[in-house]
Amino acid sequence: MKWIPVLLFLVLFVNEHTYAQKKLDSETVVVPSGGFELRALLWKPTGQGPFPTIIFCHGSYESNDTRYDPVNQISSIGQFFAREGFVFLGLFRRGMGLSRGQGENTADMMAKAMKESGQESRNKIQINQLQTAELQDMHAGLSFLEKRKEVDTGRIIVVGHSFGGSLALLVAAQEPQLKAAVIFGAAGYSWNLSAQLRVCLFDVIKKIKMPVMIIHAQNDYSLSPGYAFDSVMNLLRRPHELKIYLPFGKSQTEGHNIIFLNTSLWQDDVLRFIWKNIKT
Repeated sequence: MKWIPVLLFLVLFVNEHTYAQKKLDSETVVVPSGGFELRALLWKPTGQGPFPTIIFCHGSYESNDTRYDPVNQISSIGQFFAREGFVFLGLFRRGMGLSRGQGENTADMMAKAMKESGQESRNKIQINQLQTAELQDMHAGLSFLEKRKEVDTGRIIVVGHSFGGSLALLVAAQEPQLKAAVIFGAAGYSWNLSAQLRVCLFDVIKKIKMPVMIIHAQNDYSLSPGYAFDSVMNLLRRPHELKIYLPFGKSQTEGHNIIFLNTSLWQDDVLRFIWKNIKT
């Protein structure tokens, strides 16, 4: 008889853990942008809305690069945030992932420019796309969310990774109604290679008034952007946090991709930051 309470506890613990990890199915939606019909994956938490919402800016993916599956990567964090009570929109910007065939892929454009004309040409494509087509797609994603009844339009967060982290900063600068921004490895790969990008992002970070969380692993391609953003926001006395995690994995690529590869590393810090800044 003395084992019954222990067994009951184990059963309840397993059931609760299983429920917490329950897979939530996404809905594929269409987001109009600049004459294109972009595809996005939309997750909704269980329960009654409207819910706080995350719009995600993914990184750049070349069409012929088989190392990464953008759908699987975005799904891994879409599932996570939906289980934590957020609507999550994973928008595939023009030419990428589920939006292949809808416009030209920026990563392909940069790779072509690099091959034909070198780094400077690639840098020009990167800046131009960040400030025009890529930014337009994210504005379209926000317009889409603002029409959804399950979205609490007063509690929207932008989260970005890599190229998408830089893009998330541009979104934050132009969409002041957002509650906060969280950026993983923003500009980590290109910071030391592009003076244009550095100038652009320095200008952008000065315009952001909302709280920003800046995240890198120590073995990211570069920590310079994180320290630079932190310094500027300290000088301007803007609300922000800089989080540098211990090295993850065995390469810079793994460190750069902690957002997908090691959710447990950052989840407590990010959730604390987000919930603190979406309180009404």
